[in-house]
Amino acid sequence: MKQKIFCRAALGAPLGLAISWCIALIVSAVVGDGQFYAVVPSMAADCGSEFRAVLLQTMASAFYGAVWGGASVIWEIERWSLTRMTFSHLALCSLATLPVAWLSRWMPHSFWGAVGYFGLFFVIYAAVWLGQYLQMRRRLDQINRKIQQDGLSD
Repeated sequence: MKQKIFCRAALGAPLGLAISWCIALIVSAVVGDGQFYAVVPSMAADCGSEFRAVLLQTMASAFYGAVWGGASVIWEIERWSLTRMTFSHLALCSLATLPVAWLSRWMPHSFWGAVGYFGLFFVIYAAVWLGQYLQMRRRLDQINRKIQQDGLSD
């Protein structure tokens, strides 16, 4: 299990970096002034230079991707209930989100900024979870119908 977690984390880290750079490209394109915004300008000011800010965000993005990658193993623990898997995964990923979002200035540095950010995070998490759940239920229903049609069930 530990080896699987480390392998998934090792795959998740570069994925986190890739997603981070894609977001920077999208934000830069949306701003549309011809500049590339690798980090939020206030983060560069906080870090003292754009290079330090990009370095910090790069490490944070790799860490974030590694946590999400490693956390994916939770969904394979067969002795756990779906509820336990969901809340464990949500808790682990939420705990990783806070320092990364704060350092990267993805949220305003205030109580209400954090509440708003995490509200949005939870809504997106719930929507993705629900979509995955419904898709899995449909597949299971199809498998059960196929078993019944083939006469493989009692």
